[in-house]
Amino acid sequence: MKLITSFLVLLVSISAMGQEAPDSPPDKIEEAVAPPVVDSDGFVEVPEPSEKAMSYYRSGIVLWLAGIAIGILVPAVILFTGISAKIRDWANARSKRRFVQIFWYFLGFSVLSSVIDIPFSFYRGYIHQHAYDLSNQTIGKWIQDTAITLGVSFLIMFGLLLILYKLLQRFENRWWLYFGLGSVPFIVAIILLKPVYFDPMINDFHPMTDKVLEQKILSLAEKSGIEGSRVFEVDKSDDTKAVNAYVTGFMNTKRIVLWDTIIDKLDEDELLFVMGHEMGHYAMGHLMKNLMFNCLFIIATLYLVHRTIGGIIRKYSDRIGFSELSDVASLPLILLMVGIFSFATSPIQMAWVRHHEHEADRFGLELTQDNRGGAMAFVKLQSSNLANPRPGALVKFFRSSHPPIGERIDFLNTYRPWETGDPLKYEHLFSEGTE
Repeated sequence: MKLITSFLVLLVSISAMGQEAPDSPPDKIEEAVAPPVVDSDGFVEVPEPSEKAMSYYRSGIVLWLAGIAIGILVPAVILFTGISAKIRDWANARSKRRFVQIFWYFLGFSVLSSVIDIPFSFYRGYIHQHAYDLSNQTIGKWIQDTAITLGVSFLIMFGLLLILYKLLQRFENRWWLYFGLGSVPFIVAIILLKPVYFDPMINDFHPMTDKVLEQKILSLAEKSGIEGSRVFEVDKSDDTKAVNAYVTGFMNTKRIVLWDTIIDKLDEDELLFVMGHEMGHYAMGHLMKNLMFNCLFIIATLYLVHRTIGGIIRKYSDRIGFSELSDVASLPLILLMVGIFSFATSPIQMAWVRHHEHEADRFGLELTQDNRGGAMAFVKLQSSNLANPRPGALVKFFRSSHPPIGERIDFLNTYRPWETGDPLKYEHLFSEGTE
């Protein structure tokens, strides 16, 4: 699964901004950490993680590293054993039309890579979660969601491969630039269509049940300068105990989404801070900023691939069975190089996203001016996600797309400019002054 979607993930990573579903939580929040301590000044202490949480954290690191290894080793094996060239020969024998050959090649490659990767994905996404009593998902639902994801990913990737190999044929030295620039309308289309068409294929979306809370969320959105939004509740409790909320879409597809689990587990003031955070991403233009950042990052990554891949082909052409990058058998080599460069540069990507998450925390806090509510929300998120509030530096730099929860609680405890009469950084984005 990882192999056939790795290139797609690189292109559409921006569309997931603000929508990251946290790792699944335990059944009862109280089991993960001790009750939070609030001092006389209203400061919320960062709870110490439980032994169960630290075990989950350490095993998660092992699975993360294993996933990286699989993403690199499997395409390397398919490439250097000559299997990719054999799949190409099999595809070429079925048709003389280029697009049909690419279809059959990608189908064979996808089946092979999925057979290798799906057992690992099943262990990580199903067995591991259930081993920690973290998921409600049935095996039937896991199979259904996986099949839908693979099917949609296959169709999208096939279309991308048709474009990629056409560019490789016509523009040997500039394909990386044109493909990178062409990713912009593709990502915009994903942002527009994903909330309306793909997400409902996986989950059940419906209007919020609590109309009073819905009105408070809409009022907060209006104060954030977000008008014309709709609020949807997602029935995720059948699948997971995770909590999540996000603002997604663009123009007519713009929507505010809350999982039913977060409504059940957070108090109203805590939930409103979380929504203020998510609205901050939208109000501060993180969507467009990340679109531009990711476009440049994709172009830079593909340029590095372009500069290095030719030497590999020349050196190993007899072994890998092709001498031109425009040969469809080069797909695992492209995926291999993209994976290596993406991992090597991931600290840059993670730092960029963490900065936006920190500023969204600031926005949500300035909007609600509820330090305790925000801090308590993260205390509950820590326990719900079995999180380590202060992970190691390497884990933070390479893996964390959000600031560590301990740092976020510290910030929420101390940032109080309204108490000293200092100006608010984002007050100019509010449709009316803060109270």
